[in-house]
Amino acid sequence: MAGRRLLITGAFGALGRAVAEGAAGQGARLALVDAAPAAPAGLPDGLALPGVDLSDAAQAQKAVDEAADKLGGLDALINVAGTFRWETVEGGSTDTWDLLYKVNVATAVNMSRAALPHLLKSPAGRIVNVGANGALKAAAGMGAYAASKSGVHRLTEALAEETKGRITVNAVLPSIIDTAANRADMPDADFGKWVKPADLAAVILFLASEQAGAVTGALIPVTGGV
Repeated sequence: MAGRRLLITGAFGALGRAVAEGAAGQGARLALVDAAPAAPAGLPDGLALPGVDLSDAAQAQKAVDEAADKLGGLDALINVAGTFRWETVEGGSTDTWDLLYKVNVATAVNMSRAALPHLLKSPAGRIVNVGANGALKAAAGMGAYAASKSGVHRLTEALAEETKGRITVNAVLPSIIDTAANRADMPDADFGKWVKPADLAAVILFLASEQAGAVTGALIPVTGGV
């Protein structure tokens, strides 16, 4: 990973930050993109780009081009940006479906499209997406979220076929990630069964590495003890 140029979206959140810290520890050079208006303290060294709406294709393109210019190219795009809502179909709103598509799918599509010209110049270009194990079979209240993450899965497979032999495109499918927000939402859960952000980040970084050249189009469950 030393010297590899990584662009990480959703980089200010729990998982994005874990990926950034793991990558920095292995000597990668980083561009850290997030919709949050300001970068938090203590981020790893790199280009921080706050306040970027990646569901807007023009903003995504600008962020990618700025990152590639600053880093001298890109070797890997890691699409962590996303959000979650629990809502039943009966009691819910179409607006929730639209929101989750916008934040979970459109961001990954826009960033992948914008990054492709740069990644295709790399000797080992990589895209890693974050899907969801819960999208393999939707539970009650998970329809909108599972549908959006299923879109990420299909994007991963289709783009892997389109770019086969040139770059690799894969996705990780975590179960519940052990974050402060999830603990607050589910205080009675067994946190020991959840996936630690650092453990999930390690899988992501392998897929973003030069060593993962034989893996593409894979949807890899990372489910801890669940």
